[in-house]
Amino acid sequence: MFPGAGGQPDCFDRPGHVPFSAVPNANEDSPTALSQVQRRAVSELLRVSPVADDLARRFQDAGFRLALVGGSVRDALLGRLGNDLDFTTDARPEDVLKIIRPWADSVWDVGIAFGTVGAQKDGRVGDEVQRFQIEVTTYRSEAYDRTSRKPEVSYGDSIEDDLVRRDFTVNAMAVALPEKEFIDPHGGLEDLAARILRTPGTPEASFSDDPLRMMRAARFAAQLDFEVAPDVVEAMTAMAERIEIVSAERVRDELNKLLLAAHPRKGLALLVDTGLAAHVLPELPALRLESDEHHRHKDVYEHSLTVLDQAIALEQDGPDLVLRLAALLHDIGKPRTRRFEKDGRVSFHHHEVVGAKMTKKRMTALKYSNDMVKDVSRLVELHLRFHGYGTGEWTDSAVRRYVRDGGPLLDRLHKLTRSDCTTRNKRKATALSRAYDGLEERIAQLQEQEELDSIRPDLDGNEIQEILGIGPGPLIGKAYAFLLDLRLENGPMERDAAVAALKEWWAAQN
Repeated sequence: MFPGAGGQPDCFDRPGHVPFSAVPNANEDSPTALSQVQRRAVSELLRVSPVADDLARRFQDAGFRLALVGGSVRDALLGRLGNDLDFTTDARPEDVLKIIRPWADSVWDVGIAFGTVGAQKDGRVGDEVQRFQIEVTTYRSEAYDRTSRKPEVSYGDSIEDDLVRRDFTVNAMAVALPEKEFIDPHGGLEDLAARILRTPGTPEASFSDDPLRMMRAARFAAQLDFEVAPDVVEAMTAMAERIEIVSAERVRDELNKLLLAAHPRKGLALLVDTGLAAHVLPELPALRLESDEHHRHKDVYEHSLTVLDQAIALEQDGPDLVLRLAALLHDIGKPRTRRFEKDGRVSFHHHEVVGAKMTKKRMTALKYSNDMVKDVSRLVELHLRFHGYGTGEWTDSAVRRYVRDGGPLLDRLHKLTRSDCTTRNKRKATALSRAYDGLEERIAQLQEQEELDSIRPDLDGNEIQEILGIGPGPLIGKAYAFLLDLRLENGPMERDAAVAALKEWWAAQN
């Protein structure tokens, strides 16, 4: 199947097997033109060749085959191959370990039950040493039974068998190494050029093998800005309930990848439209509130997606999962709090409080970390706080409390609050923006004067104990809370004034 060192391999006559440098481009008039896309792909492969080819020759010397596969080939063709490299091989996992351990800088086998061995290797790329993260997986096929959350793994003997079990055709391409033979039995290159997601076999069989692939379709649509083939969408809709067999951790990880993608709205819309969201994030489709000519109000679902888009536009240091989750979920309390008022208006009183509780419950069910649950829930709870600011009537005390309540989330709260303005009324939008500009200016001024980021009472716990003549206990906590409230209300106090206030409070307590 693979060429030797001395000539053209006979496998190039087989469908889907060609030299990589001769890969045709579906966007070119000439079927053999080497396009800019392909030149980038060849360049990407040449960049990683010192590491990839070295590893491939070791497999070859041991009598095995090695190929770059899946997302690595897709990304090479898109000109964005990084240093995370995925390989497939006919070697069994125990043989992979024997080959890779003497070569790699470090090796891990946590995925060996599924045929995957991971490794890290520092390799020279030009004049620079770069670190590569590598996964080598034995040819395999896997399927779920109707009740299991984990796939049953069986190993295959050919790369064609391995590629047909992959999720989408754009991920079912391989480049055999070190010969650079391009293997594409399912037309992945053509689908890549057409920017469409199809499955190598029938979508029903693919999603039955691993229902999480339905969420991956939405994730890749969001990451690559690709369309999903109609038959794939149809299968996702018909089989949406099957996602419930997948563990919460795998669903969460796929949802995170979707949310951190370049176009999360596209993926989220697909989850909602196919019914998948009803099983993994039911609060999202629930935002599609019915309205009638007598009770008009914003489409909360579309509003939430717009807030997400606007929050993403405000990110400064790359994708922020906490901010994106908060933007998506900030209004999930509205369906439960909706009331039709006598004057025809629709109200959602305290939806931020209800929404924070719902956010905590959903994120806990999806096995998010306690810290992330706490942060996202807190942002949802605080997202309406600014709307009491009006045109700047807040006292300095209120501004201090806003900063205190935002705490380390204050910068995210700024972004979320600004993103929550989706009105088409330009005058209203401008007024809200100016009002928040004013609030941020006041925060900056107070921070400069009072170090708001580290607001504490003017007396610490030890001083409180000494002044009151009592030991540790709940009374110290109450005294501390009193002094903190005083600090927020009045700003910094001189020590004598703080001591006098504490003694007066203590006398009242007694």
